[in-house]
Amino acid sequence: MSSQDWQTLCAKRKQKQQDSIPREWKVDVPADQRASVINCPARAGILTALELEITETVDVDVLLGKLSSGLWSSVAVTTAFYKRAIIAQQLTNCLTEIFVERALARAKQLDEHLHATGSVLGPLHGLPISLKDQFCMKGLETIMGYASWIGQVSEVDSVLVEILYELGAVPFVRTNVPQTLIWGETYNHVFGRTTNPYNRYMTPGGSSGGEGALVALKGSPIGVGTDIGGSVRIPSAFCGLYTLRPSYERLPYANAVNAQEGQESISSVLGPMANSMSAVKRFTKAVLDAKPWNRDPLVVRKPWSEREYALEEHGGGVGMCFAVMWDNGVVKPHPPIVRAMKIVKSALEDAGHKVIEWESHRHMELYETGERIFAADDGHDYRTECAKLGEPLITTMLPNEDAHDYPLDRPLAKTLVGEPEHLSAYDLWQLHKTKRALRKSYLDHWQATSGKTGTGRPVDAIIAPAVASTACPHGTNSDAFYTTLFKILDYSTSVFPVTFSDKTLDKRQPPHAFRNHEDEVIYNLYDPDLFHGLPVGLQLAGRTQEEEAVIAMTEIVDRAVKAYKLKAQV
Repeated sequence: MSSQDWQTLCAKRKQKQQDSIPREWKVDVPADQRASVINCPARAGILTALELEITETVDVDVLLGKLSSGLWSSVAVTTAFYKRAIIAQQLTNCLTEIFVERALARAKQLDEHLHATGSVLGPLHGLPISLKDQFCMKGLETIMGYASWIGQVSEVDSVLVEILYELGAVPFVRTNVPQTLIWGETYNHVFGRTTNPYNRYMTPGGSSGGEGALVALKGSPIGVGTDIGGSVRIPSAFCGLYTLRPSYERLPYANAVNAQEGQESISSVLGPMANSMSAVKRFTKAVLDAKPWNRDPLVVRKPWSEREYALEEHGGGVGMCFAVMWDNGVVKPHPPIVRAMKIVKSALEDAGHKVIEWESHRHMELYETGERIFAADDGHDYRTECAKLGEPLITTMLPNEDAHDYPLDRPLAKTLVGEPEHLSAYDLWQLHKTKRALRKSYLDHWQATSGKTGTGRPVDAIIAPAVASTACPHGTNSDAFYTTLFKILDYSTSVFPVTFSDKTLDKRQPPHAFRNHEDEVIYNLYDPDLFHGLPVGLQLAGRTQEEEAVIAMTEIVDRAVKAYKLKAQV
């Protein structure tokens, strides 16, 4: 097929999406691409006073309480979030699938069930939940950023969707992704570019960037993304959200589509994204209580543990010791990130915890091993999908117009790995062997911190940047090693918001001794005026399969930060 054929197909599919937006929900979109639109949904005049109250309720436990009592109907709640999601779409281009009638019909069934029985269908009864475009829903297209996937209608629900239905949830929109998924930004030829609601000149991150923008605009109470190198953590950090990146195979991924399917050296996982940790906990516990291992053969048979959530292995959450990774030794973080880590350190110390410095351990070896694994097929998977219609493989996220100058012609990953080559099975096995050895070495390194903590046990968790910068201009988010590090190690990891960048507080620092070309380019990218007002999020990393403890420790850190900031204002 000619190049015009795939372009025409993409244009028709995009028009179909636009035609699915109810006319009465359309808004005037600000023309200034650099202006924040974070407050636009509340000012658009589309939402009623009740719908504003519903969508501004970020504590999911409160939402679920009103849904279970019948104070708010599922139809009312779903309508409110649908209207706000459609507004978010017009502001940031965050959605793919819009199926209003189907979702409202589901909500109506739930309301009828509650009225007839007096009981909820499940722990997520009536709650709208948005899904990244990878999660198949029966009867809907799953396009995943490829022109050749247009018209590919799923005949089954992904296991997560099956479970969400049984839990009483209302899947109501699907969200945008980058072509190939392997990007820290969000752009494809079918649906276009997703922008950051805090500044649309900036990226919301990726590959779950559609979820990031949607949830930041409170167009969904819980969004579900996926993460193989940082794809829920980067958008959450860039958009001011909370998230959990669980360990391999803790939550169900079966019957969701993916790039590089069959690659199991470093597994992709799913994770919730929300405006509160209560939502992250509620989602994770509900899904685990549904015994997903009975539907997905890869899921670890490990129920939700209240004992682990109570931090029995971490001193009961009292007098813990955290380590701060100020720098991963590869790319130095920007001033707002450093200030956020200082805030967290002071907040934890004020709350009675100890904070020590994390010493980096074999990070460049981990970086190189991970990148070689990701490139093991020499891009065969991506090229095959694009070749089906002659669609070009996207090789840069820089926009055609109003692009920020970013002179990084060769990212560090390419410098380390060189030009990709199709590895033999034996070569890949050697990388697996190296990865196992590095994970053992890192575990020993963590265990050895027991002599420094004063608690009689190793460090409880690591606090680290999620990305070296806050949200950055489109096409400039080149480094993802802060997130990929913990992915290779398979550490359960959260992201939580701390503060906002401030041009007065976050002055440009003098040049440091650059470790590599990418480190230098990222340093030069920072401009206090350009980055002003953007969310600053950090990671908290625990051990493998330690999701409950990571959620609990993130709650403790979040409370400490909020108390510290309140005290500082006084």
